[in-house]
Amino acid sequence: VPAPDSGVEVLTASPEVEFHQRASQFYDRLTGRRFNSLSTYRDESLREYFELQEHFSDYFADLAQALADASFERSQPIVAVVEEFSVDGPGRAHVRVRMVGDNGKPLRFWSTRLIREDRWERRNGRWWIVPGARPSVASRGE
Repeated sequence: VPAPDSGVEVLTASPEVEFHQRASQFYDRLTGRRFNSLSTYRDESLREYFELQEHFSDYFADLAQALADASFERSQPIVAVVEEFSVDGPGRAHVRVRMVGDNGKPLRFWSTRLIREDRWERRNGRWWIVPGARPSVASRGE
């Protein structure tokens, strides 16, 4: 909290604050879940971040494939850390998130990670994840 005489205003209710809270909650919900599982796919608490069912299905399939390609054991991120929020313009933003998990390759005792960037848009007063072109993805062992 800034000092009262600093002139810095702390925002508590704005589209930006709402975006930060909503995006942080979403990425927290990704940890500890298996993305090669129907129970995760059917979880309504994840679907509420997507305006359309097709958007959720596209996002889920892309994330499941990215976790498999990065050799996440059981397709399960253990940690998801938001590295950057960037606002592109009114109602448009990107989030870069780093996911870490156990390495699923034999005799690999170190972790693996995945860095992805997701696009978010504000429509009808609410922030939504909008899958588009394949998000940027990078992975390597840690």
